[in-house]
Amino acid sequence: MNIYQTIKENLDADGKGVLATVIGRTGSAPRDVGARMYVDENGRSYGTVGGGMLELDVQKAAIERVNEDKAAILHIRMDAKTVEEQGMLCGGNVDVLLEPVRAVHLGLYGRLGEMERKGRTGVVVTALGEVFTKTLIEDTLTITGDSIDETAAAHYLGLLAERRPVIVADGAFIVEPVFNRARLYVFGAGHVSQYIAKIAGMVDFSVVVIDDREEFANAQRFPEAEEIIVEDFVKAFSSLSFTGNEFVVIVTRGHSHDAEVLRSALSRDTRYVGMIGSKRKVRMIFDLMRQSGFAEDAIAKVYAPIGLSIHAETPQEIAVSIVSQLIEVRGKGE
Repeated sequence: MNIYQTIKENLDADGKGVLATVIGRTGSAPRDVGARMYVDENGRSYGTVGGGMLELDVQKAAIERVNEDKAAILHIRMDAKTVEEQGMLCGGNVDVLLEPVRAVHLGLYGRLGEMERKGRTGVVVTALGEVFTKTLIEDTLTITGDSIDETAAAHYLGLLAERRPVIVADGAFIVEPVFNRARLYVFGAGHVSQYIAKIAGMVDFSVVVIDDREEFANAQRFPEAEEIIVEDFVKAFSSLSFTGNEFVVIVTRGHSHDAEVLRSALSRDTRYVGMIGSKRKVRMIFDLMRQSGFAEDAIAKVYAPIGLSIHAETPQEIAVSIVSQLIEVRGKGE
């Protein structure tokens, strides 16, 4: 469940809270810009902005502001002396936006959750003055939340190119780009897949598990998955979105299924395709792809055997090697 779904459920139950978002960071602060934590009126927190004393400070400030109806920026300075005295591992400076979460913006938070699941982009404009307003502007110029002039909306949407929060209009508003988690399609619902889904979810991939066996592909076995599709592997492709930013991991129960999935994946625009298997198996399936008419440069982009070389043997270790490779590719922007 993403943080916006949590917010929606709390608002549906007539709750309220504070959303904390890291909007600035220097030095070795633990979480990057965009990290979020929601604190409800009972002091319960969901998500993380970095853990340790930083998170405790943010949580305390959020609880103190739970009845406030305007946004504020919390400046946390972790100098060398503070780090040493408190036994912290990280230093640096962090700016955190604290904003009231109220039912009036229920639709906006619900839409943000949908955008995260679908990989959509946009910007969120939050007022920093006495009157709190919040507006979501999607990449299609669709507006949710408080009304805004279309010319201003187009201008704010242009700030997507900054790829970071920007304070505008003499400090009156903060514009936060919405870049959603990379979608990871895991084909196969075996033991290795279970650990892939768990670890990939922990490092902010949006995980979709696909398998044709309901006894394997279910929420009990894959509680971390955003979506589970029980369908024939090839037929499942018709219901999947491919924008060029998707990661495909092929770990099915047999060579023939792996080949079918790889054939379909190579026909789509993807960011990463990896397939499990021995070098011999990989050579055999690559030969099948050549016979199917795929070019050498397309086949050469497939990560197979999949994962980083860390001498992995157990399902858990194999999953670590695979997700490590996903992180590496995502980080490089390949």
